[in-house]
Amino acid sequence: MTIKKCTLEDSRKLQEISCETFNETFKHQNSPENMNAYLERAFALKQLEKELSHVSSQFFFVYFNKEIAGYLKVNINDAQSEKMGDESLEIERIYIKTKFQKHGLGKYLLNKALEIALESNKKKIWLGVWEKNENAIAFYKKQGFVQTGAHSFYMGDEEQIDFIMIKTLI
Repeated sequence: MTIKKCTLEDSRKLQEISCETFNETFKHQNSPENMNAYLERAFALKQLEKELSHVSSQFFFVYFNKEIAGYLKVNINDAQSEKMGDESLEIERIYIKTKFQKHGLGKYLLNKALEIALESNKKKIWLGVWEKNENAIAFYKKQGFVQTGAHSFYMGDEEQIDFIMIKTLI
């Protein structure tokens, strides 16, 4: 497995894997209308290009057998989706295609985020995870994250709750 930092030239590939992995993860628990509304808003090419261009955000592809198997998005400073301060790094997205799960790729991407946080002298790393995503919650707890709060997340017109989970680094 290898990791490659994404550039603007990767925007279409990023859009493709973003839609595919989000769909695989959440389509069975959400209406098609809400899924489509979210995918069209969050993963529109212009939106992804804006995110790729933000100086405080980074995207990475993870490859398995030379195929893009998943991706990671991390944010610092003003790019964080919640005001968590300058000492924090957010994992906004970490997704692995279903067929590549259970190969350690999620942990590989998480370790990349931890490496970036430490290189950036961050004291904590945090993320939001849907309260119904039990597999992800269990994974993050196993990696040392603790639930500290919650915030609203909108899937189309439906309000859902994301748990805020934090891991202290220093």
